[in-house]
Amino acid sequence: MKAKARKSIIDLETLPGHYIRRLQQIAVAVFLQETEAHGLTPVQYSALQGIENSPGVDQRTLARTIGFDTSTTASVIDRLEARGLVQRNASPTDKRVRLLTLTDEGRTLLADVVPSMRRAQERMLDPLSSTDRAEFMRMLRTLVQANNELSRAPGEAREQ
Repeated sequence: MKAKARKSIIDLETLPGHYIRRLQQIAVAVFLQETEAHGLTPVQYSALQGIENSPGVDQRTLARTIGFDTSTTASVIDRLEARGLVQRNASPTDKRVRLLTLTDEGRTLLADVVPSMRRAQERMLDPLSSTDRAEFMRMLRTLVQANNELSRAPGEAREQ
């Protein structure tokens, strides 16, 4: 006798993962709208900013810093290098390691995109009061840090 399939109705509106996925879609859309003139994706922006924050960073460390796997980071760096925004140099202590720096063009583009990126961040949080924004960001950091090791590409642990 065949077992009868049980109906499992779950209200998606009760699932945090559903809203997190939707918010990610919105965040990318808003970022791309605001930065369209600069031709950068959110991942490319993160890579450029990560390199600017730590000139001479190696690709593995950059990947951990921005929370992406090493193969995605390598392909992002390939595209940025092809655009003349990033330069790879061999490490003086380990020839297998590539150290990353921004070119003058990369630094200029990054400086030019920052106001658009900041507008995107503001737009994402605009529906919240300033108190709610601070609390929302605190809760996001808590969730990401507590679940960091579950990620396919764990980021570096940071103090809150």
